[in-house]
This record gives sequence, C-alpha cells and structure tokens, in this order.
Amino acid sequence: MRPRPAFSGFLTILILGASPTAPVSAQEPSADVPRVAALGRLEPQGGIVRLAAPSTPLSLAGSVIARLLVTEGEDVEQGQLLAVTDAEPALEAALRVAQAELVLQREAAHASRSKADEACVIADVLARESQRRDSLLDRELASREEAEQSRGDAQAQAASCTAARATAKVAEAAIEVAGARLSLRQAELDRARIHAPFAGRVLRVVAEPGEYVGPEGFLELGRVGAMLAIAEVFETDVRQVRTGQRATVTSDALAGPKRGRVVFIRPKVQKQDEIGTDPAARKDARIVEVGVALDDPAEARDLTHLQVEVVITL
Repeated sequence: MRPRPAFSGFLTILILGASPTAPVSAQEPSADVPRVAALGRLEPQGGIVRLAAPSTPLSLAGSVIARLLVTEGEDVEQGQLLAVTDAEPALEAALRVAQAELVLQREAAHASRSKADEACVIADVLARESQRRDSLLDRELASREEAEQSRGDAQAQAASCTAARATAKVAEAAIEVAGARLSLRQAELDRARIHAPFAGRVLRVVAEPGEYVGPEGFLELGRVGAMLAIAEVFETDVRQVRTGQRATVTSDALAGPKRGRVVFIRPKVQKQDEIGTDPAARKDARIVEVGVALDDPAEARDLTHLQVEVVITL
C-alpha cells in the first residue's frame, strides 16, 4: 500500500475528486468540488502598520518617546492621541513666541494705519490751504512767495501720506507672514504629538517612554475589525483562483472552520513564508498571496499571524 501524502509546506493541491489529504467538515464543500488548498496566516485588513515618530526641527534624526498613552491590546479611535515625543516642550515655546509675534505685528499694523490716516488728513488740509492761497494770489491779496510756499507744503504732505499708506500695507503683509509662521509652529508641534491614523488595535508596543524611536517605529497598529487569511497559493495554481470565490479557514487554535471569500490576489510571485512540518516539503516554493476576508472575524481578532490552512472552492 502506498503511504498517505503528508500536508506539504505550501499545501497547494488541486482536487478533482475525493482526496485523503483534504480535511472535510460539515461546513466545508464536498470532496468532489474542485478546490485549491494552501497554508496561510491571519492578518488585519491592510496588514500591520508600524507607526513612526515624525522628525521635527529639534529631532531630525529621530525622536524619543516622552509619554505613551496606550497599551498593548487597547482599541483606539482614528485621531486619538497615542504618544508624545520629547520635542513637545521646545515646540510649545516656539509656538508661544509665534503667537506673541502675531500680536505684535497686529499692533504695529494698527499704529501704521493711524499714522497714515493722520498724514493724509494733514495733506488734505494743506491742499485746501494751497488752493486758498492761489485764490488770494489771483486777487492780489497774497504774495507769490506765500502761495508757492503753501503749494510746496501741500505737495510734501501728500508724499508723506502716500509713504505712510505704503508703510501700512507693509505692516499688513507682516501680519500675514506672522500668521504663516504661527501655522508652521503649530504644524511642527502637531508632529510631536502622534495620533492614530485609523481606528484599530495596538498589537505591539516597540518603544517605551524614554526610548529612541528607530526605523521599526514605536508601536504596531492593525484594523482587527476586518480580519483576513493570507493564503500562500502555489504559483502554478493561482491562475485558477478568482476574487469572490468562497474559502474555508481552519486551525487547531480556532473553535471551528471559518468561512470567507477571496477579496484580492496580489500581482507578485514571492518565496513562501509559511512552512509546514513535512521535512520533505519544498522550502523554496514560489507562491502568490491571496487574501480571504472572514465572514465572522470576531475570534480571529486576537490571533494575528496565526498559521492557518485555507481551502478555496473554485
């Protein structure tokens, strides 16, 4: 009698009839239905995201965690504050300086407008006085020297009015510059406070308060509300897999088989990650990752990276 084949490392089989190697349960398709089987792993939708600490003008090469506001296993909402870096105090001080500069520029602009108004009122008065002197000169009631002096004073004051209004415009522009600088300082401060980019669960804390945040980030976050089984389908069988096909996911760690459907097929062939226990199995198999969305992800939420067996009904 020929020995029964072992469950291979990549476990990719095309079943056209009954097979002793394919596990059968009440929830799985019957044995005479064509299907492809493969090893896989459980993963949150979108994978595991490693959050980094953004660089700031005070920490261009990286940051140190000053406060960590979440713990492993905690569910967080989008936008929730997760951690604060050690750059926060200095950036808060820079923000206060920018706020004071904006107030100062507004006061300076107000003073410039007042001076411009004063200069232009005087210019208007001197212009009318010059017209009166010219009228008196026409009636020979004023000397030519007085009329010319009055005309010169009016022209000089009109120039002062123009210059004062230009200075007021410069002061108004300085307000906009100060406002932009304030926005920049606020943005820099916001980078020192790390918020959740999406709702999910903290899967792992990598850096504790006082530790430097390296390329691996400071925590791992996952969208566990929608769990996937990432099946590693052998490269020669993936051509038979289509999105929308039903699949069954099993593992001894699960209470029972989990149903799902194929939602994506990655357009990339790569080496196999999930290796079975069969010593004769190929360890350098070439596979394509196929995502299977679980119909009921509740039990899988706490089992990220669990190795599973996936059977896809063709």
